[in-house]
Amino acid sequence: MKYVVDSCIGFKTLVPEALTDKAELLLQDYKNAVHELLSPDVYAAEVIHALTRAERQGRITPAQGGKLYASLMTSLPKLHPYMSLLPRAYDISSKMRIGVYDCLYVTLAERAQCELATADDKLVKNLQPQFPFIRHLSTFP
Repeated sequence: MKYVVDSCIGFKTLVPEALTDKAELLLQDYKNAVHELLSPDVYAAEVIHALTRAERQGRITPAQGGKLYASLMTSLPKLHPYMSLLPRAYDISSKMRIGVYDCLYVTLAERAQCELATADDKLVKNLQPQFPFIRHLSTFP
């Protein structure tokens, strides 16, 4: 299967929290060529932003953050330039009143004709009715 994965999933593969086991399984399946994973190229920046937030919250140390950053760089999904996704992402963001970063992932999944895997409850609640290809990580095996 081919999936677009968002930064929530990337973060969960690095820092243990709810649904980490499902995120790790998805990543392991990607490494074993069971699945193809795609993301806009803002993915790494968003995951790293979440890592620095976790540092500030005391969930990880700066030393752990550096190691997790290095780990992230070895297991990135196939990245797609976000610039070509912006027009449609802007349209969705404007109409649906959702952040444009989230809409980049939706746009890529729409374009790639695959599911968007996310652990973002708000994204699922607000966009899944209009974009049924959005799938919550909790529904994965």
